Amino acid sequence: MKGRHMTRWRDPAKDPRQEPKSNLITAEGAERLRGILDHLARVKRPAISAKVGEAAAQGDRSENADYTYNKKELGRVIARIGYLTRRLDELQVVDRLPADTGRVYFGAYVTLEDEHGEALFIRIVGHDETDTTKHWVSVDTPLAKALLGKPLDDEATVAAPGGETTYVITAIAYRDPTA
Repeated sequence: MKGRHMTRWRDPAKDPRQEPKSNLITAEGAERLRGILDHLARVKRPAISAKVGEAAAQGDRSENADYTYNKKELGRVIARIGYLTRRLDELQVVDRLPADTGRVYFGAYVTLEDEHGEALFIRIVGHDETDTTKHWVSVDTPLAKALLGKPLDDEATVAAPGGETTYVITAIAYRDPTA
């Protein structure tokens, strides 16, 4: 494994990036990914292709920074389009409420309380929808795995870098995906 872009070797059995990700996504998340794909394919790619064509028409491409930059950007956009197309084919859209809304399942809005009485509001979503600013956590995270299937007022203990933390589930809510 020689090359300019080689990174350090990681044991695949211990590398967390090699863990399989769930293929679940909410209906809103799937719609957002389709919107991004549509924007990239119908707006961004043609615009960058036009810029590459204009830069190529200027002559010597070897010293044309505009051509080089836009060519690389076009490659990134095409790669992202390919990734999103493959990913959308793999995903399973969860577009219905669980049978038991009194327990924590995929798509739940959960309010937790830690040992110090501090509240934490999270939503359990798919890997492609995680957003730290909204407190949306992936169903693959240790916190979500500890909460799945638990009822209201149950405790969940999660291993964290600072030690184990115990949370009490104080509220569970779901948004109707058909509304």
